[in-house]
Amino acid sequence: MGKRIIQQRRGRGSLTYRVRRKAFSVKPKYLADLRNDEEWIVVKLISSAGHSAPIAKFKSKDGRVFYNFATNLLYEGQKIKIGRHEAGDITMVGDLKNGTTVFNIESRPKDGGRFVRSGGNFATVVNKKGSEVTLMMPSKRERKFNSHCKATIGVSAGSGRLEKPILKAGKQYYIKKSKSKLWPRTSAVKMNAIDHPFGSGRGKRIKSKIAKRNAPPGKKVGLLRPRRTGRKKR
Repeated sequence: MGKRIIQQRRGRGSLTYRVRRKAFSVKPKYLADLRNDEEWIVVKLISSAGHSAPIAKFKSKDGRVFYNFATNLLYEGQKIKIGRHEAGDITMVGDLKNGTTVFNIESRPKDGGRFVRSGGNFATVVNKKGSEVTLMMPSKRERKFNSHCKATIGVSAGSGRLEKPILKAGKQYYIKKSKSKLWPRTSAVKMNAIDHPFGSGRGKRIKSKIAKRNAPPGKKVGLLRPRRTGRKKR
């Protein structure tokens, strides 16, 4: 009897493969009651292990606090305004001009921000029509948003993280470990046949396998269920 394959071990949900809480102790999210012309000050910049961009802590005059991803060149003591159109400010995407760069975009109004949250990323406003705003995402695909969705103006900080090369395996190991990601990953065809469905395979010929779409983690290896197979006849 072979050991459980990695998908099964991960699916079990043990602490080995679960992200430690400390990595995500700070949760960047817009407050639902942010009001236009309200002024906030950056009181602290935080380096979070679970995020690729630095996080800024904002505080208002009445003592309310929230966290958001820092804009490039943001500094402690800087003041931002809700509804203003300068770098670092938070506003609704429907109020922005075409060509404006934004990040941490809400999927639907008042959900706190869901899209474009990694370091150095941004989306661009390309079109507005009625209550819909079209944004060019970092993947170069266009996506439509409700005009009342909030976003932060500018480019997310932390763009230089990929410029410095990772010279040794140990550094990559600890980067992955901070988010409980398994690394290094062993190739399936390098395993023994008893340890993985693709194991052994004399000559390293990967077996063609199509897993069912509702298959459990231990069975879902190989190709995801395609809509059709075989050569398409015209």
